[in-house]
Amino acid sequence: MVIKVFVATSSGSIAIRKKQQEVVGFLEANKIDFKELDIAGDEDNRKWMRENVPGEKKPQNGIPLPPQIFNEEHYCGDFDSFFSAKEENIIYSFLGLAPPPGSKETEKTEESGENEDVEDAGNLPESQEKSMEETTEEGAEGETEDQEGEEEEAETGEEPGEEEGEDS
Repeated sequence: MVIKVFVATSSGSIAIRKKQQEVVGFLEANKIDFKELDIAGDEDNRKWMRENVPGEKKPQNGIPLPPQIFNEEHYCGDFDSFFSAKEENIIYSFLGLAPPPGSKETEKTEESGENEDVEDAGNLPESQEKSMEETTEEGAEGETEDQEGEEEEAETGEEPGEEEGEDS
């Protein structure tokens, strides 16, 4: 099983670049096998990503921004859900992978007495799905203007002036 991370390598948005870098850096640091797929330079990748992000997970404008994460064809989530899973130490479940022995995620599962079949982790526990949906919904509110601008930047690669409050 290979994790697919859809990124825009020529994104003009600093926020998008930082999010992509955080996901890729985490996967590399934890030696998780993944493929980086560019949506800025490859129309097929962009089309596939947009078609395979579930409707309820798409932002209000209907165009999901990178990074988007998949385990083969199974949608895992966007940056916000990745970040939440990382903070809750459930990143392997989020990615649909078996946690390595001795990881905090393995300890959590053993403590709670749960023995989920991680190979079928594509079906997330309802509580995790709900928390991801809530996180995504909370994060989606008030971002429409920024997201629309970031989407245009991600597609065109143009880099307008930096916005206030963003560090270089």
